[in-house]
Amino acid sequence: MLEPVIPENPIEDLIDVLNLKKTGETSYVGRTQWMPHGRVFGGQVLAQSLTAAQHTVATQRPVHSLHSYFLRAGDIHKEITFEVEILRDGRSFSARRVKALQDEVPIFVLSASFQEPADGANHQERMPEGLPDPLSLPSASDLLSRYDHPATNYWSKARPFDLRHVGEPIYLQPAADQSADQMIWFRAIGELPLDPTTQSAALAYASDYTILESVLKRHGLSWAHKGLNTASLDHAMWFHAPASVNDWMLYVQHSPAAQSGRGLALGSIFSKDGVLLASIAQEGMIRVPEYR
Repeated sequence: MLEPVIPENPIEDLIDVLNLKKTGETSYVGRTQWMPHGRVFGGQVLAQSLTAAQHTVATQRPVHSLHSYFLRAGDIHKEITFEVEILRDGRSFSARRVKALQDEVPIFVLSASFQEPADGANHQERMPEGLPDPLSLPSASDLLSRYDHPATNYWSKARPFDLRHVGEPIYLQPAADQSADQMIWFRAIGELPLDPTTQSAALAYASDYTILESVLKRHGLSWAHKGLNTASLDHAMWFHAPASVNDWMLYVQHSPAAQSGRGLALGSIFSKDGVLLASIAQEGMIRVPEYR
């Protein structure tokens, strides 16, 4: 476990991470953020790759879906190069493929599709009702600030998002309710720019935070479980409506299956007033010593 490097302002740090430097016609470089385990945070490379792709697409075509694979653990001490391949620019849709590399070796690949807004059939799932107000729930800082450990310092101080679990969080101990479901209110801890490129990238960034917790919760595990080893394997996301990550959103999560040291988790992100903003699917590696 590495000594923590806590940014003075996590929001400014996130903006800086998403501020990629252009190095070629469709290539970019971005810095990395500190993480307790020394590996690049999946949400970071996901958000940066989406940002790189968006820089090559007309602004009137927002992202509507992405599919990605985490190939290797990234090194937090090295920059990441993003190479964008322009696959298609049609009348309504654009498609891009992004390869993220360190030392010329791919650590992550992403395919994304963009579309000009259009009229069509419209429906969505309903947001769960009767939930507590997010401000009535404890934040990570409330729960963890009394501990002095690299992981708890990161969870409580370094994240640019305020996460508040509707039920029991599993930071340090398992939840009494071992269901495969959980819900989390979250929002940026400060004001992020309102442009669609930043907002969609920030939403992708935050979507990777807690989704695998639905798998851990189902099996009576916590992040502090001795010998637990987890990693995101893939991540898919569909964007249904424009989001403002500066406002409270509800992340509804469910794990339908786990097997062979892998767990699948599904998620839906709603605005506070009930608009379905995005749907997410992620499979992760879940290695527990007792099951080996």
